[in-house]
Amino acid sequence: MAARGHVQDPNDRRLRPIYDYLDNGNNKMAIQQADKLLKKHKDLHCAKVLKAIGLQRTGKQDEAYALAQEVAALEPTDDNSLQALTILYREMHRPELVTKLYEAAVKKVPNSEEYHSHLFMAYARVGEYKKMQQAGMALYKIVPKNPYYFWSVMSLIMQSISAQDENLSKTMFLPLAERMVEKMVKEDKIEAEAEVELYYMILERLEKYKEALDVVRGKLGEKLTSELQSRENKCMAMYKKLCRWPECNALSRRLLLKNSDDWQFYITYFDSVFQLIDESWTPPPEEEHSLEGEVHYTVEQAVKFVEERITEESKSSRPLRGPYLAKLELIRRLRYRGCNDEYKLGDPEELMFQYFRKFGDKPCCFTDLKVFVDLLPSSQYTKFISQLLEVIPLSATAESEIALPADIKALQQHLCVVQLSRLLGIYHAMDKKQKLTVVRELMLRYRHGLEFGKSCLKTELQFSDYYCLLAVHLLLDLWLEGEESAVWQCLTLLEEGLSHSPSNAQFKLLLIRIYCRLGAFEPVAELYSSLDAKHIQHDTIGYLLTRYAESLGHYAAASQSCNFALRFFHSNQKDTSEYIIQAYKYGAFEKIPEFIAFRNRLNSSLHFAQVRTERMLLDLLLEANISTSLEESIKSMSLSPEEDDIPWKDLRDNRDLTVLFNWDPKDRDISEEHRKLSLEEETMWLRIRSLTLRLVSGLPTLSHTIQPKNSEKTAENGVSSKIDTIRSLLQQLEAAVDSGKKFLEQKIQYPVLGPPPTRMAGFFSNGSCQCQTSLFYLVSDIYELDTNGLDSAEIQERIGNSFKSLVDRLTDLFNKCKGDLIEVRDGTLKTHPNLLENLVFFVETISIALWVSSYCDSVLRPFKSNLQKKKKKKKESSVAMPPVFTHFLDYVTELQTLTSNVIDHIKGLEIILTALKLEDMSLKDTLLLQEEKKFTKTVQGKVQSSYHHSVQEIGELLKKRLDTIKKLKI
Repeated sequence: MAARGHVQDPNDRRLRPIYDYLDNGNNKMAIQQADKLLKKHKDLHCAKVLKAIGLQRTGKQDEAYALAQEVAALEPTDDNSLQALTILYREMHRPELVTKLYEAAVKKVPNSEEYHSHLFMAYARVGEYKKMQQAGMALYKIVPKNPYYFWSVMSLIMQSISAQDENLSKTMFLPLAERMVEKMVKEDKIEAEAEVELYYMILERLEKYKEALDVVRGKLGEKLTSELQSRENKCMAMYKKLCRWPECNALSRRLLLKNSDDWQFYITYFDSVFQLIDESWTPPPEEEHSLEGEVHYTVEQAVKFVEERITEESKSSRPLRGPYLAKLELIRRLRYRGCNDEYKLGDPEELMFQYFRKFGDKPCCFTDLKVFVDLLPSSQYTKFISQLLEVIPLSATAESEIALPADIKALQQHLCVVQLSRLLGIYHAMDKKQKLTVVRELMLRYRHGLEFGKSCLKTELQFSDYYCLLAVHLLLDLWLEGEESAVWQCLTLLEEGLSHSPSNAQFKLLLIRIYCRLGAFEPVAELYSSLDAKHIQHDTIGYLLTRYAESLGHYAAASQSCNFALRFFHSNQKDTSEYIIQAYKYGAFEKIPEFIAFRNRLNSSLHFAQVRTERMLLDLLLEANISTSLEESIKSMSLSPEEDDIPWKDLRDNRDLTVLFNWDPKDRDISEEHRKLSLEEETMWLRIRSLTLRLVSGLPTLSHTIQPKNSEKTAENGVSSKIDTIRSLLQQLEAAVDSGKKFLEQKIQYPVLGPPPTRMAGFFSNGSCQCQTSLFYLVSDIYELDTNGLDSAEIQERIGNSFKSLVDRLTDLFNKCKGDLIEVRDGTLKTHPNLLENLVFFVETISIALWVSSYCDSVLRPFKSNLQKKKKKKKESSVAMPPVFTHFLDYVTELQTLTSNVIDHIKGLEIILTALKLEDMSLKDTLLLQEEKKFTKTVQGKVQSSYHHSVQEIGELLKKRLDTIKKLKI
């Protein structure tokens, strides 16, 4: 090896500058350096590949690919070339080419451990499980190391997971994997914990729970040491699968004696006790209760056990919450079963009171008690809250009539009570005046609490932030009840909160939701970027951004937010392959199926499908027939009307709908039903958008180099013609629209902080839907005219009527865009985001109208030139022009007039928005302090500026569309 390394030294030295240039991002210099080197050393393959990497990174993909293939064809075996080609292919997103590279290298150097392992990893990147199994065994034969053998076993498991036929998985792949591991067990060759984990995984998937239990409890189980209680957890899982409740009970009991704060084991303990009671289980006489020791099988024993844990906890140096919560959990279960034994445990109200006294100063106290509040009778709520307030050390000061906490502990206790008050619905029952009084009190407490956080870093949250959030929630209630000024106060308080606690994600998320509800997107983009969403969050909370950007007319921001999300989804493929490879290298076999499930879940993400579809529609809206032709735009997106790449059956809703903190009672909170309905609505809207996109992508395919007359139905080879595809998509669109309308008849109201509704309701109510469907029907008529010629007066009349009704519908749609976007009513600002959404739909519909008109133009132009030729031949001055030409010209003229009117209307809106002097306007609520007035001014300025920006972007786009209309003169 040393000699080989020495031989390569000069080349390494020669290549070093190129590597440095590439590492520093200086790709042009890397290419130049590689060219220089290749003049002297034509056979230095690695230099060619490094040049190809430079070309790839400067956007010359084709040249890079050609150069790489030139080297690959020589089947290099030197390390430098192979590594460089691997990097290049990875950057090209062509991992399948790496496998071919190492297949050739392994043939030439059959005993190389390094190349064989590289080949295995190359197969892992593309998911070739069968070949991975073979490569693993080949590697084991060359170098008999256990990890290589188990790579092969794991590849068998992966074949079983990916097999479509479950029967095949359980009868062939898994039994084979089991036999392979058993062989190693018999030969006593099992060395590592990962190998035992793998054996356990195989037995579990084969449902051989008894055998799996024996493995964990036996000698091999001793190797399971890397995770705390790994062995016990696996035993517990198997006992549950085998319904061996005595063992479950005894094991959880034993583990709780070791650590009485481990909540998962309390749950198992209670589950098993009640299972044993239901089965009337009794311990066998004169024998041990179970494999794991003593079993508790009556309520009395469970009560005594929990009481003992509490007694023990009181002696502990560190307070433990588990035993106290276990007592409440047991009461809840006994109530659910209708037992009268709960009296033995005490009154839940008293127990919760005692719990508050012990743990009230911990932020977790509220979330702990939240689970058990349904044990309190509703008549006791007010009394319970008063009881809690009495024990909090609050002291009144000279400046304030409200008793305030003197330290952080008292503040936490008081915050816990305020959160419970909201949860128990006490604030909801108040009238407007009382709510405003509470808001004032909460804000006073919030500002007082800031004193305790003076030394906090910018990245830390203030101790009293929740007061501000709770005040905002109360104001949101008032807004929903019709109090328009409340929403502005919400924004004011949140902006104030954010100024003191710039890292508070809850303030930012709530601001995002409220600004979007008011139709102001501009401040949202900045807020979202300051959240610094990482990785998976682009899928879980990305919907907050992508749902509103385009619909509120911020096209540039919409493009950017779609790019953010798509970048994450596309890199997921590459990243997951790397995680899988790392899992193989380090023997974390149980993680491999998890990574693959994670990748599949992201690929089937509803948000991914939505962003992909909306991004393509947006690109067409901004570019098609403006900077490039519709045909070129569609080609660059590789769009085809026949292809539907959305996995409709497997769509996964990965949105985090509970990302915003909420203290609402159950009946007002977001329910499972809301989630289901929201997913249904999102899927329907996605279907409508996807079909619209596919219909638009079908327009260029109809360009009129079509088959001769009467061959409309049968294209060559029996493949249905393009127009049939369009008509079939149109039928599907009609069906999707009908489903959407039926869905909206339910008039579903989501909670204010629940899932945002889709744009579907606006799409139907403002007439965009009818306009767009009529346009696609018009395409079908024009195609018919193209196939049958100008002889049919009926088709021409039908087209003429379509043109007229389309102009009427577009005019109606424009009328629904009229009105003030922001108005001042009784000293209060009111925004009309629906007018903005209608304008955006108008721009989209007029764009589709223009793409369809271009198609009409391409069909009518040749007809007109033929007629003019005939006219010249016959030398007649009055060959009658078919009516369709006049209809089309009138239609185009009316489109032009309508678009000009809309542009004028938008200019008017711009003037009004600029002239609106918000700072002169005082919010009628004189509660606002000087501090708050400053933030109110900021908030109103942001909303005004955002609307101005939206109107500008919409106006700019319409002007470009007007230029396209002017070119449509046949």
